[in-house]
Amino acid sequence: METIALILTLLVPAVVLAQTPTTGYAPVNGLKMYYEIHGKGDPIVLLHGSFMTITNNWTGMMPQLAKSRRVIAVEMQGHGRTADINRDFSYENLADDVAALLDYLKIERADVLGYSMGGGVAMQVAIRHPEKVRKVVSVSAVFRHDGWVKEALDAFPKMEAGMFKGSPLETEYKKLSPTPDKFGTFVKRVIQMDIKPYDFGAGKLKATKAPMLFIHGDADGVRLDHISEMFRLKGDEIFGDMRPRSDSRLAILPNTTHVTLMEKADVIVPMVNDFLNAQPQKK
Repeated sequence: METIALILTLLVPAVVLAQTPTTGYAPVNGLKMYYEIHGKGDPIVLLHGSFMTITNNWTGMMPQLAKSRRVIAVEMQGHGRTADINRDFSYENLADDVAALLDYLKIERADVLGYSMGGGVAMQVAIRHPEKVRKVVSVSAVFRHDGWVKEALDAFPKMEAGMFKGSPLETEYKKLSPTPDKFGTFVKRVIQMDIKPYDFGAGKLKATKAPMLFIHGDADGVRLDHISEMFRLKGDEIFGDMRPRSDSRLAILPNTTHVTLMEKADVIVPMVNDFLNAQPQKK
């Protein structure tokens, strides 16, 4: 478990962004969900990973994306400035919150980019609220509990607040949360979501209309066969020079882990922009 603790301390530290965003709290499903809006253009929603905040998840990517897009970054239930409520953490609940936020902001449809837990939530938004999602970017996420490698599945039940001591995750929680003394409870509640087996449904993922870009590291904790399964569901295996290919895409970054993926903004952002700007394939 010392290895996990070390990894957690390497997560991107919080950085104050140069621009001043529009901020607010959206009343959605019993939450007062904190959000920030940066830039102008077509809307894209950013969904952070477990235990994270806007400030320690998106500081590398958000300024680059905001050059050409209206970036809406949120802090989901219990994270950052969004207080927890008496409701289980689940991918379905969090996805419904995102859909309700878009209604509150009067945004008919948006692209959604999520990292880790946020990637799972992004997939669920596309499954549960297809009319609200144009395209999805899922970074190091799974659609089924067993998509994680065995090391990860074995580690999840052992995670506790003490492992985060001194990390940016603990620091930002205590700095931003309306309940800074509840960090231990927060960790227990969030981790329960990944301890309990879940499955979004292969058929449901395949049926989603939104094209998806799956981005992974070659050592990011997601099983390689699960990565290929997700892409097969959305993209299939074809000889792309012989016939039109899917509008979905797959990228695997070499020598990259779950944590170091978020240090690859200079590589990831151009791929994301190219995917989001792409016109539908001619069938």
